[in-house]
Parts: sequence; structure tokens; C-alpha cells
Amino acid sequence: MSTASVTALPDGRLKNPGAGLLTLDPVHTALLHGLDDLLTGLADRLAAPEVVGPPLLSVAGLARLDFFRNFPHLGVSAGRFAPDALDGLAAGESPGELPLRPTGHLLPSATCYGLLLSLEGTDVGDEGLRLSATGRCFRNETHYDGLRRLWGFHMREVLYLGTKDGAVDHLDRGSAFVLETAGRLGLDLTRATADDPFYDRGGSRAKLMALDPVKHEFSAPDGTAIASVNRHRNFFGERLDIRAGSHGPAYSACVAFGVERWVHAMILAHGTAERALDRLRAART
Repeated sequence: MSTASVTALPDGRLKNPGAGLLTLDPVHTALLHGLDDLLTGLADRLAAPEVVGPPLLSVAGLARLDFFRNFPHLGVSAGRFAPDALDGLAAGESPGELPLRPTGHLLPSATCYGLLLSLEGTDVGDEGLRLSATGRCFRNETHYDGLRRLWGFHMREVLYLGTKDGAVDHLDRGSAFVLETAGRLGLDLTRATADDPFYDRGGSRAKLMALDPVKHEFSAPDGTAIASVNRHRNFFGERLDIRAGSHGPAYSACVAFGVERWVHAMILAHGTAERALDRLRAART
């Protein structure tokens, strides 16, 4: 995967389609795929099998998880053209002027939501369950900024459901992996508490979070958060009736990686995408 084996394109050949939307050239694409492959090392270490989550999430399911209370601005809705618009489309009318109907679904804003909703009503047993997945995620933002802040991006997550102690251990091991991997790649990351609760900000859980933070982010020198460790307590276990055998409602935790942001951090650290790709190749040998 050296730069010599990646076909370069003339500058300007690939155009970006709009704000928050990027088309990656071959070098950036090789960097994205190579980093995601390297980040699967956490799943291998924790014996978390690879799965593929759903491409759409139900509005009703997200509402049960307080998604709209906490993140009303992020949701990207999936719509379909109304039946009375089809003749207009076939006649060549502008699609932007024809009515859309809601489908009751959103595009995912985080990979873990689809996995958690898929486990509703299940028992993961006393030993718990781990899953790993990379999903294409979408978020409405107030502004977009290159690879740092995109409308659509890839998020790899390693999810755990089980006991309280198991969730803590999952995040401890995930944090160690983030720092170890950053060291191999020549990235200097800082860890800090983040204010990003999964549950109602006005409730007792949010007050508890102020005393006992549940999210920490790992950021590049320019402040870009490229990974996070997230402890959900038993919130999702209670809301989705996911049990951990004799332990009752499952505790859950996830380690998340914004893959395009890792690409950004690599270029920031090594100067160009080509040098970043060479460093990635060296880290994998």
C-alpha cells in the first residue's frame, strides 16, 4: 500500500459535489481504507465480530432513545417523492420543486444506534456481547470544514453490552488501543472530557453525568476529535429491554473512530496525504 502503488489523478480532476460532501482521490481513499483496516485491530483484540448495521433508522426507535431531545439539529431525514409528483418527474420537472413525503426514517448519525435498535428485546447473557461495524453516518451541521466536519462520513465503532464492570473494562482497553495506535502512526493526541450525553439533558442522568463524565474524546493538535470512548450506563439496556442474563438491564459502552478525521490528523501530522500513507504502511509492517 505504498504511494507508488496508488494511481494519482491530476489536481482538480475530482470535484466535490457541495458543502460537507467530498470525493476522495485514490491516495486519500487508500488512506481511509488503510486506517479503517488498522482500527479493526481493536475488534480483533476484543473478539468483536464484524457486522453491518441498517442504512436507515426508524424515527420511533430514535425517539425512545431521546435522540430528538438531545440532537434535534443533527437528523437527516429520508424522504420519498409523493405519488402526485411522479408524473412531474417523468415530464422533466425540477425535482427540487416537487413535494417529498417523510418515510419515518433517518439516515444514521452514529453507527451504534442501528446496532442497539437491532438488539431490542434480546438477552446478551451473563458474558455480554461485543460487535464491530463501520457505518456511513450523516449529520446536519451549522458549518462544514473539509475532512474535519462532513455531512456524510464513516464511523467505526466497537460496541459492548453486558455488565457494569465489563463496560468499564471495554473502555479502558479501547482507550489504551487509541493511544497505542496513535503512537504507531506518529499522532500526538490529547484526551479530554466531552459534553455529549445520549439521554435527556434535563433529566437526572444528565445531572449525574456532570459529576461522573461518560464521554472522553481524543483530539489532534488542532482540536479535531478523532476518537471517543462512551459509557452509556444501563440507559439503552432499560430503554430497549436488552438484558445481560442474571445482571438485569445491560450496561453498554462503545469506542468510536471518525475515519475521515483520522485521515485529517494523519495529513496534519505528516504534511501530505502521500507521506501519511507511507507512515501508515510503515505502521502496519
